[in-house]
Amino acid sequence: MEAVLRPVLVFGGAAVVAWAVAWAVDRLLVRIDRRHPETPLWGLLRQGRTPLMAVLFVALVRGFFGSTHLVGDGRQRVDLWLTLIVIAASAWLALRVAGAAMQTAAARYSGGAHDPARARRVRTQLTLIQRMVTAVVVVVAVAAMLLQFDGMRTVGTSMLASAGVLGIVAGIAAQSTLSNLFAGLSIAFGDMVRIGDTVIVDGEYGVVDEITVSYLVVLTWDERRITMPVSYFTNKPFENWSRGGQQMTGTVYLHLDHTAPLAELRAKTEEIVRASDSWDGRNWGVVVTDTTPSTIEVRASMTARTPDDIWTLRCEVREQLIAWLRDEHPYALPRLRTTQERPGPGGADRPLDAG
Repeated sequence: MEAVLRPVLVFGGAAVVAWAVAWAVDRLLVRIDRRHPETPLWGLLRQGRTPLMAVLFVALVRGFFGSTHLVGDGRQRVDLWLTLIVIAASAWLALRVAGAAMQTAAARYSGGAHDPARARRVRTQLTLIQRMVTAVVVVVAVAAMLLQFDGMRTVGTSMLASAGVLGIVAGIAAQSTLSNLFAGLSIAFGDMVRIGDTVIVDGEYGVVDEITVSYLVVLTWDERRITMPVSYFTNKPFENWSRGGQQMTGTVYLHLDHTAPLAELRAKTEEIVRASDSWDGRNWGVVVTDTTPSTIEVRASMTARTPDDIWTLRCEVREQLIAWLRDEHPYALPRLRTTQERPGPGGADRPLDAG
């Protein structure tokens, strides 16, 4: 009877104490959260109630385990498993606390920042820091758990004896991984590219959707996701349309006949641009940029607040100008002449086969 009652009392008492302490901490966090509504930290820390209860429960069981009747190998096995559970629960709790701190920093900055670009930079940095913290905590927890086994200690000792050779081999093998790791840190703290930036990479237009310590995901306009190593952005040039402000100047090129009415074309372009909600009111213009024996190249330029607005405005101007030329001035569209012309009386051109 005593052999059964004693472990039940140990486990039951540990569960009650762990639950009571976790409940008291949770009530304290609720009270602090009500007094400080300006920060979500205390409310987010409540997510750690379950791992805190697990840590307390296993720690209490391990601490009072001496009151049970187990001895010898049985005691060692149970003690080993309790230690492993304590390490895992502690890592779980550490990740919850780190996550709460990161979310609080991101929420506080995004709520008070007036510069969207700076807010995206901080968000990118916090995301990478959180992932690095997660990786470090997991690695340390796994290493601490493995070191609880005698066999792993022996392997670790033998590995340390040849650490010099293994270090060289590992450095060569992990060269690409380390390159991406340092590139990720450079991107996060060098403000090269941020989550939410509009970029052009290898001719693809998209928005940076995710950044990790090893790769970056670009969400294209047609909802494809391009995954690229972060080292690409430190070794090759790319366009970042969001860096230094999102204002942009867009262009529309038209190839027209030499007889195109440029004055009327400028007036129509101004009418279209001013009527568009995508125009930011800064600037517009129409100029002839090139000429060939059969056509002229006309460039219409306009400004907008964001890359999305400039894309919409360019499409509107191009579509409406082509429709206007087709309906009002069809002769201004490029034509393919099949007869040769010569000056006629009074300077008028006429075909060579005319009388």
